[in-house]
Amino acid sequence: MTLDVNASNAADTLWVVGDRIRFLGGLPASDAELVEVDVPPGSGTPPHSHASAEMFYILSGALTLRSFPEAGGRPAEVTATAGDAIRIAPGLRHNYSNDSDGPVKMLVLLAPSMVAFFREAGTPEPQALPDLARLGAAMARHGITLSGMAA
Repeated sequence: MTLDVNASNAADTLWVVGDRIRFLGGLPASDAELVEVDVPPGSGTPPHSHASAEMFYILSGALTLRSFPEAGGRPAEVTATAGDAIRIAPGLRHNYSNDSDGPVKMLVLLAPSMVAFFREAGTPEPQALPDLARLGAAMARHGITLSGMAA
């Protein structure tokens, strides 16, 4: 058995709409995979849910995260900064946004279905106008449901 080093210059990189995703690899004998995400100012996700849990660890910047109650009402909102870890339960309706004027860098621990979504939805370069039909089809294939609630 040997140590497996994934050099930073060897990591696959894709863009999902405006966010840069670097695939850092998975844990041996585990389904967990680690990605690094760069979120530019103004970028983020729409409210959505999926069957897998996620964990975000903020390396730099300030990221706004929201969870949406099942019965409607106001979302719960937190701003996470460097050193904060955020756990998102399976099935929780949530989103994130970079509402600051600086970039956010975070590590995200994901299940294989989410990694597969990012690999399918990603493009080699950022997209000024995302292909919403392609993104929607990838979301449907990987069990991601849009909430329809405004952030």
